[in-house]
Amino acid sequence: MKKVKLTKPELKKQKDSLKRFQRYLPTLQIKKQLLQLEMGRILRDIKEINGEIARIKESINPWAGYLAQGIDLSQLLVIDGIETKKVNVTGVDIPVFVAAHIHIEEYDLFEYPLWVDKALEILQALVILTARRIILEAQFRLLSVELQITSQRVNLFEKVKIPEAENAIKKISIHMAEQMATAVGWARIARKKIQAQERK
Repeated sequence: MKKVKLTKPELKKQKDSLKRFQRYLPTLQIKKQLLQLEMGRILRDIKEINGEIARIKESINPWAGYLAQGIDLSQLLVIDGIETKKVNVTGVDIPVFVAAHIHIEEYDLFEYPLWVDKALEILQALVILTARRIILEAQFRLLSVELQITSQRVNLFEKVKIPEAENAIKKISIHMAEQMATAVGWARIARKKIQAQERK
């Protein structure tokens, strides 16, 4: 803590600072809570997507051996792009999944086995789920950084700035009270001397 001047202007400055810190602190605390709630929701969404992916993978186990037949499905399933938009959450711009633009190339139904249709449908679902998960993970990372900054500010205000201002106000107030008491004492002594002079 820097050295505090024991003056009236410094007392006013410290009181103003304390009011400002006490006004901003609740806003920061609310922001911290909102970030934590949003991050909790994101984690639940990621868990749900992981569950869906696991269920899909489990459902294809009985016929997964067909995929070893050397048919390259990546030539048939084309990802044109993942569309996102920016949304502001408690002061942070985060990406939000809008759509996965995927198309299936035309192929000769007589040239490919029957299971290819179902495999492409499942792969398309897996691509969409994976894209959603990647975007949710990006949201979580961005909000984590903001939560860390906000938590540091809350701690700074709660543990440093507010106690420093309160201590400075207390110190200045005590000093000024002592100065006033000393001034009153000196005034009494001066009055007594004046009265003693007048009696002579």
